[in-house]
Amino acid sequence: MPGIVFPQQNHILDALPPAERERIFPHLKLVTLPLGAVVYEAGDTLRHIYFPTDAIVSLLYVLENGSSAEICVVGNDGVIGVSLFMGGETTTSRAIVQSAGSAYRLSGRRLKQEFERQGETMHILLRYTQALITQMAQTAVCNRHHTVDQQLARWLLLSLDRLSDNKLTMTQELIADMLGVRREGVTDAAGKLQKLGVITYSRGMIRVLDRPRLEHLSCECYSVVKKETDRLLPARPGH
Repeated sequence: MPGIVFPQQNHILDALPPAERERIFPHLKLVTLPLGAVVYEAGDTLRHIYFPTDAIVSLLYVLENGSSAEICVVGNDGVIGVSLFMGGETTTSRAIVQSAGSAYRLSGRRLKQEFERQGETMHILLRYTQALITQMAQTAVCNRHHTVDQQLARWLLLSLDRLSDNKLTMTQELIADMLGVRREGVTDAAGKLQKLGVITYSRGMIRVLDRPRLEHLSCECYSVVKKETDRLLPARPGH
């Protein structure tokens, strides 16, 4: 049975001052995000912003031939739909659910009303956007210069940071789509990690057994993104 979901499970919502929570929280709607669901397609006009609580959503760039690659991953650390408050309204990426769960949805109109107050909500979302840009840039560098083994380790760590446990439900096909590599490359990389005792992988379930070793096997891209995210976003109470 799924546990109780509440807005403060999302780090952005959790960081809002009481007055801004009182204005925003009554307008939040809890929605389910099933595995593989498309939150929005490239070119769609965005009407809502989503605050994931226990789901992970990947933003992918899709080429004309159908091939794709992940440009960033969003979970309980952030929001889906930054184009709404950055003024673009549309985006060239596709948002697809990588790990099933829930999110709180807020209408673009309500978000813009809050943004125009130029309060803490605006400042937090702008800092989050800077962290997201860092992740996108680092992902591009990683995909160009690092091995599939390193990319998989980085991807697993970024996903773990956005989940409450050490398990991910994920097919090798979906991982290959995220990394923009052939499925055989993912199979080989996952097999190496399993032989080293870092993960177990069976029937679409990945369980991380040795996180310190996984961090050691990853490239520097993971630590760069994590440090910048920790620097820009407020610490959560008790963390």
